[in-house]
Amino acid sequence: MTSLTYKEAGVDIDAGEDLVSAIKPLARATARSGADGALGGFGALFDLKAAGFSDPILVSGTDGVGTKLKLAIDAGIHDTVGIDCVAMCVNDVIVQGAEPLFFLDYLAIGAMDVAKGTAIIGGVAEGCGLAGCALIGGESAELPGLYADGDYDLAGFCVGAVERDTMLPTPDMQAGDVLLGLASSGVHSNGFSLIRRALSLRGESLADDAPFAPGTTIGRALLEPTRIYVKSCLAAIRAGGVKGLSHITGGGLTENIPRVLPDGLAAKLQAGSWQVPSIFGWLARGHQGSTVAAAEMARTFNCGIGMVLVVAADQADHVASVLREHGETVATIGTLVTTDQAPHIEIDDLEGDWLS
Repeated sequence: MTSLTYKEAGVDIDAGEDLVSAIKPLARATARSGADGALGGFGALFDLKAAGFSDPILVSGTDGVGTKLKLAIDAGIHDTVGIDCVAMCVNDVIVQGAEPLFFLDYLAIGAMDVAKGTAIIGGVAEGCGLAGCALIGGESAELPGLYADGDYDLAGFCVGAVERDTMLPTPDMQAGDVLLGLASSGVHSNGFSLIRRALSLRGESLADDAPFAPGTTIGRALLEPTRIYVKSCLAAIRAGGVKGLSHITGGGLTENIPRVLPDGLAAKLQAGSWQVPSIFGWLARGHQGSTVAAAEMARTFNCGIGMVLVVAADQADHVASVLREHGETVATIGTLVTTDQAPHIEIDDLEGDWLS
């Protein structure tokens, strides 16, 4: 008789326990009011009253990192994708005006690697710190046969809260409201299937020097983590005058801004009114006859703007000042206009040289 073990089948329980032990101090470092529990229980608790809310609405968001993970795996860089995972969730939650409260992650991996897992979850903890939310739990699943050795997937789930009478968007948006754009940190976490296709056509390697970012490699530049806008946007909301927020995620500028607009209004942007990072020009130019059209860029990538605020015109300067005090690069990128069509976006000079 052959005695079979789980480890021989590809699942190392001891390595899983070692990972939990390694990430416990990382999670403890994200503790905040309302979340005082430790990792290891079957469920995680959060006390809304202890967090200071009186009449809260819960707002939840879940997302992953997408095929950006493939670049991280190929480049052997694992300490930034956890920040991306948090950012993709908390930047969605803040759009409703909600403060992110707690976060849970899900890491699925072909073979448990404690050092790699610690780097990945360390990024999650760093992202939670940047967002001011607690990492209160999660799951690390070793799934041989489903994921090849070296492969993994990462997803997250965030819950936030907002007082009922301060939810966004507000019902008083009107023509003339100003659109403030907050600079992105790079490509963020969308469009990587197109990026990988472009790299393949160019015959370029992640280890090659980045022509758009001297002193770093293409891989490291593309893996720059998604910027987290929570603390600056909460400060702007509390300052008054903010009517809506739009996270520029999958769908780029074209698809995301209309999601927060009411019937009768459209967003009119001026291409070239903000600084576009060189990486987007590099992507648009393509290689050997393969280019990405400006309209495709605008509906795939953030093109340098990671978050858009709809602000009352007479409050725009003050709100911009608050955002800058909290470290944001702010540009006035357009206004709201009336329309007899469904909410949409118009970009003046879209076919100009704003991506060059």
